[in-house]
Amino acid sequence: MSKPTRAPPTRFVIVPDRPAPSRLRRWMWPLAWLGSIGAACAGTVQLTVANLPALVAEMDANARELQQARDANRHLRQREAVLERSDQISRVANQEMQGALAERDDQIAALRADVAFYERLVGATEPRKGLAVHSAAFSREPGGSWRYRIVLTQTRDRNAVSHGQLKFALEGVQGGQLARVGWDRLHQAESAPAQGYSFRYFQQLRGSVMLPEGFTPQRVRVYLRGDGAAHEQTLPWGAAG
Repeated sequence: MSKPTRAPPTRFVIVPDRPAPSRLRRWMWPLAWLGSIGAACAGTVQLTVANLPALVAEMDANARELQQARDANRHLRQREAVLERSDQISRVANQEMQGALAERDDQIAALRADVAFYERLVGATEPRKGLAVHSAAFSREPGGSWRYRIVLTQTRDRNAVSHGQLKFALEGVQGGQLARVGWDRLHQAESAPAQGYSFRYFQQLRGSVMLPEGFTPQRVRVYLRGDGAAHEQTLPWGAAG
């Protein structure tokens, strides 16, 4: 008895025939979507147009506030620059004032020292006298020269000012004989200029001279020329040195 045969599978599927949608129906949804977008844009434009004056006014107010902030910032910068300049000027003026005060303090200290020195010179019981040489001191310098300090005083007329020129010579012994070394030779120059002086109470004159080799000084002879008169005074070298 033979087995029933199975029909071979087919590759085709039978689909029932449906009518194709019409062209109007295919464009209906896109058109509706575009319409909704247009309606939304129209509403937005209408709302924007209605609020446009308020937006413009707000923009103007913001612009004015921004300009005011810029002006205030510029004013603050200018004020800061002025303050910095003023502070710099104040610092410079303060430094100059401090320098002037220090210089004045030095002058006051020098005047006090001069007054104390003058009081020691004249003393309360010393008689008043005219132009005179109070002292002449010499000290050896490293280079072989001699540094001198000659003090002139005047106590007779405290309102008068003594002024003139000073020279001096040294008297001593050289080579076993008396010798005199004058102003030009002491300065190793021909026609050496005299040293000027001008003071009311006293003045210290300083300078340097060269002594000849082998010369032993014993006296200092000082010559003063001024005020229409001449003054000559001799001091022992021992008192001078």
